[in-house]
Amino acid sequence: MSSSASLPRSHLPESWTALQRHADETIRRLHLSQLLQDAERCAAFRVQYRDLLLDYSRQRATPETLTLLLQLAEEMRLEQKVHAMFRGERINVTEDRSVMHVALRAPRDANDHLPPTAHIPVEALQEVHRVLDAIHHFSEQVRGGRDWLGATGQPLTDVVSIGIGGSYLGPEFVYEALRNDAQAAQAARGRRLRFLANVDPVDVTRALDGLRPETTLVVVVSKTFTTAETMLNARTLKQWIVGALGERAVAQHMVAVSTNTEAVAAFGIDPQRGMFGFWDWVGGRYSVCSAVGLVPLSLHYGFAVMQQFLAGAHAMDVHFVGERDGRRNLPVLYGLWGVWNATFLGYPTRALLPYSQALLKLAPHIQQVDMESNGKRVRLDGRDLWTADATGVVNFGEPGTNGQHSFYQLMHQGRVVPADFIGFRRSQTPRTVPGYPVSNHDELMSNFFAQPDALAVGKSAEQLRAEGVPESLIPHKVFAGNRPSSSLLCTVLDAFTLGGLLALFEHRTCVEGFIWGLNSFDQWGVELGKVLAKRVRQELQQRRDKSGDAVSAAFNASTRALLQSYLEKDV
Repeated sequence: MSSSASLPRSHLPESWTALQRHADETIRRLHLSQLLQDAERCAAFRVQYRDLLLDYSRQRATPETLTLLLQLAEEMRLEQKVHAMFRGERINVTEDRSVMHVALRAPRDANDHLPPTAHIPVEALQEVHRVLDAIHHFSEQVRGGRDWLGATGQPLTDVVSIGIGGSYLGPEFVYEALRNDAQAAQAARGRRLRFLANVDPVDVTRALDGLRPETTLVVVVSKTFTTAETMLNARTLKQWIVGALGERAVAQHMVAVSTNTEAVAAFGIDPQRGMFGFWDWVGGRYSVCSAVGLVPLSLHYGFAVMQQFLAGAHAMDVHFVGERDGRRNLPVLYGLWGVWNATFLGYPTRALLPYSQALLKLAPHIQQVDMESNGKRVRLDGRDLWTADATGVVNFGEPGTNGQHSFYQLMHQGRVVPADFIGFRRSQTPRTVPGYPVSNHDELMSNFFAQPDALAVGKSAEQLRAEGVPESLIPHKVFAGNRPSSSLLCTVLDAFTLGGLLALFEHRTCVEGFIWGLNSFDQWGVELGKVLAKRVRQELQQRRDKSGDAVSAAFNASTRALLQSYLEKDV
């Protein structure tokens, strides 16, 4: 039973307590193998948006469940909160900031097809398109190989993008997803894009493997241009360029995505030619549609491809804010089932399972989007969350079929892990083997269709006996089933569809946060770690300068011992 059942009902929204009663008194007595026999229910739990077909009939839920969840959304003023986000109200109250990542992919005339109560500020749209125009011009200059050349007159065909967190995870996710899309791959022919995030020198070595300074352009992504890890990596690559081409080459081989003009100029980058800005209303984990992602990705795939990506994300934004029927609104549905599984059924984890190798970086990106956003302990007003389960879940995932040979065993016979399956009707790169009964993609999708049923229905001891399984093995081969999941079927993974998928999962996170009543747009836990790391960095610097001195007593005994051991083994 969820922990909310032990709290005084007067402390909870009315629909919250109704949902908890419904979970305890109705749903826990039902099995998905029964629910899936109801054809009318299955039809009602299926919705089409453009070419995306969402089937959530494998959720442990009845039509009454969804009705109650929609009542909770209304009671928590979900629609009003979503519209306030689009309008640019300062909903990030702890930092007194707007949250307008939707403006990053909005066309100039976006407000012509948004509800009046969700119009994006005109000033924001103008600023966004000023930067987009600059990115378009710059990327064409570099890709054209004539107007922006390296210090030796050679075209810059290789790009290293330096960032960390959202400045890295989102762009790399998009890069990997489009590598084998026909249009994107053609546009990227003869070019290379690498990402450098970890301060570990091994990551530098890997990022530079096979590259030459003469043909490499470095993109440094840091809002303040002070992020410790990013700036150390930037200085490392600056040293690499200067060592080969001289100090004056920096302005031709390095550009910045930042808001700190003075620091960018002091670094040696020309702010007038090589600096692209963004705004404090863009959180790092929501920034892939800004210059953070658009600069390196446009250099690699071309601006036209990235325009399609932005268009797909904006189309999902319009659907999210414009579709008022929650039963047909994909982000709302994903968010409601997330709240249902985590808070009322008590499942603290969630798996994101794309049956597409191109989406191998989707789960790592959404891990940050979701867990950094909703991993909170208090509501917006600073009071404790409604319940211990009213906070973000642990997200993880892996492309199918790889995950089936990794953690699916636990999902089938261990812990219950709600899952989101994503599949495609067509492959980016179809293949067939003569004599094999199905194509490679059909083999992949056979598993996409089978796994949700295996999780939901399971297999009983009676079925195993009927199959003649020895009695001693039956306990080991029983599958309890009743594991919830949703299945999203798309046509093909192209730039437009990719943008829609990104926006879908961004908005799921927002929906969950709005319903839980927390702030999905700050990250004070990250800040605490940075402060402590700075103290350790200062300690290491002092000890290097004064060899033999003891580690400061300001650290606890455990950390002092570890630091002392680290310093003694200095190589």
